[in-house]
Amino acid sequence: MSDIEETKPSGTVAEAVQEEPVRVLLLDDHPENLLLRSTILRKHGYVAETADSVEEAEKLLDRIDIAVLDYHLGAGRFGTDVAAELRERRPEVPIIILSATLERRFGGVEDMHLLKGYSSIDDLVNALRGFEAKRRGRPVVVDARDFFYSRINMAMGDDVVLEILDANGNWQYVNDTCARLLERPRDWFPGKNMFVEMPELAPDWRDILRTVAVQRETYIDRTYRGLLNLPRKGEGWVWNVLAFPLTLHNNQTGVVLTARILERKTTL
Repeated sequence: MSDIEETKPSGTVAEAVQEEPVRVLLLDDHPENLLLRSTILRKHGYVAETADSVEEAEKLLDRIDIAVLDYHLGAGRFGTDVAAELRERRPEVPIIILSATLERRFGGVEDMHLLKGYSSIDDLVNALRGFEAKRRGRPVVVDARDFFYSRINMAMGDDVVLEILDANGNWQYVNDTCARLLERPRDWFPGKNMFVEMPELAPDWRDILRTVAVQRETYIDRTYRGLLNLPRKGEGWVWNVLAFPLTLHNNQTGVVLTARILERKTTL
């Protein structure tokens, strides 16, 4: 009887610990941003601790599990000031910096940097979920390729056809514009080989891609050859194609292949 009585409270405590909500520090000098983010995070089961200044945030550092810090706070203050203090006091706490622009100052103590206007609330929630799983001692498996390569797409522009391949022509990533052009879902491409799927490209492009990857050269082609589809009947397209080397997520050298429509002509 006594064994049962001792076991039951122990299990209850374990469940309570497992279900204890994650406390997220939100630092932003704009109250409307704090209200919006805290409301969204609460809907996803988090406890939001809000602060609109460095001083307010520093008072909360001992009772949070994850920090989401806005970079520009006005009056010469920055979220990275809080990040440095938090990393020194509680090095185990994950830190996410939010900013409207990329800065050379980034790459310090923060664990992740998200761009406002480009990184959606889903990016933030997914990051929190990953950090939460790690905190609870569960294994975290993250495929960061899409996030990593999408930053290149962001810089190039949505009107550019973008493909990222290894030296052998195996797709690592394509953007939405490319997927629509080739009439395939984006997740169809990774792992497939360009020259197996489209053998008509092999004579010209196999050597070009390998040369770009191995020699780390840049290739520009103003002919139609760079694209993986045929123009629609009655249209003639003039493309600007650029291929340049890139260090892939696995540290091997790959190729970024981009194409932009310079001109579209009716050929009837």
